Amino acid sequence: MSQATDTRTHHADWYFDFSSPFAYLQFERFDTLPRSLTIELKPIVLGAILVHVQTQGPAEIPAKRIFTYRMAQFRAEQDGIAFRMPPVHPFHPIRVLRLAVALGATHEVVRTIFRFIWAEGRDVTDEAGWRDLSKRLGLSPEDAAARTDAPEVKAGLRANTEAAIAAGVFGVPTFACDGELYWGDDATVLLKHCLAHPEWLHSPEVERLQQITVGVRRER
Repeated sequence: MSQATDTRTHHADWYFDFSSPFAYLQFERFDTLPRSLTIELKPIVLGAILVHVQTQGPAEIPAKRIFTYRMAQFRAEQDGIAFRMPPVHPFHPIRVLRLAVALGATHEVVRTIFRFIWAEGRDVTDEAGWRDLSKRLGLSPEDAAARTDAPEVKAGLRANTEAAIAAGVFGVPTFACDGELYWGDDATVLLKHCLAHPEWLHSPEVERLQQITVGVRRER
């Protein structure tokens, strides 16, 4: 006999960086998540996370870079999500991250920025791209730039990033929900399962995973 599905409301912080194609793909699937889940969008600086955990991003490893791009293209095509790689990647995302924070990181603002980069394949690091994106968001390029330079906006992005580090976030996109982290676009299905069946996380085999020790690799 199966156990009853959990029907409680839940809150999640969603940590993301616009430089991640998988963050865009996961964002486009938000409508598949249960309505009982409220999501707060948290722009963060992925580079700071990678420095903290002392690792490289996938696009910084040559062979992994091409695989990552192919995988993102494949997943987008399989799910019918508009996708086009921007001409430069990785790119410096600080300005658009701050712009999102300045505009309240609302669903509409984040969607506009994500689709500009990843559905249209536009470059937000050049002046033409910045001008066009600013107009999409109802701003002049000068006004948008001024907002990103505001001390409180810079502090807000820094606070989001520090909160992510404190929560144990090690990559993007990541949902932090009910004290658990769900990393990556492919973890969307796991999040939905755990929201409906929280007891799974405390099943014997899942609990045992936390007890596995790290082995020492010996060279011959």
